[in-house]
Amino acid sequence: MSLHLIPVSLAEAKAFIEVFHRHLPPPRGHKFSIGAADQAGVLVAVAVVGRPVARGLDDGRTLEVTRLAADGTPDACSMLYAACRRAARALAYERLVTYTRAEEPGTSLRAAGWAAVAALPPRGDWHPPRRDGLRGPARTRWEAP
Repeated sequence: MSLHLIPVSLAEAKAFIEVFHRHLPPPRGHKFSIGAADQAGVLVAVAVVGRPVARGLDDGRTLEVTRLAADGTPDACSMLYAACRRAARALAYERLVTYTRAEEPGTSLRAAGWAAVAALPPRGDWHPPRRDGLRGPARTRWEAP
């Protein structure tokens, strides 16, 4: 199957994420979103890129892939991670980061050339409490080269 990149509005990305993301709701905003479509033009994956969620990384020169969701189409995720990196560089951003849960292997990120740069513990008390009363999961921060 041949995939190609397409522009995606935030509304389209949010609708796709509502259906296909495994554990997070859509983000509130973005700088840009990118989609991957199959030969028939059917959207199979989306990536949303915005300001970093972590205040310490929000320096005006860093962006974060805040959500990536796919329907399971092979290679769609790694294609979007690579496209996000190229787009961020074209917009003069110096750094691009994203996060996975610690138990996720990051296969698509590695395939797109990203590197794991930090293992982060579950979020502390500063983060708003979850509905289930549990702390957030341990995470891995990834950075595009």
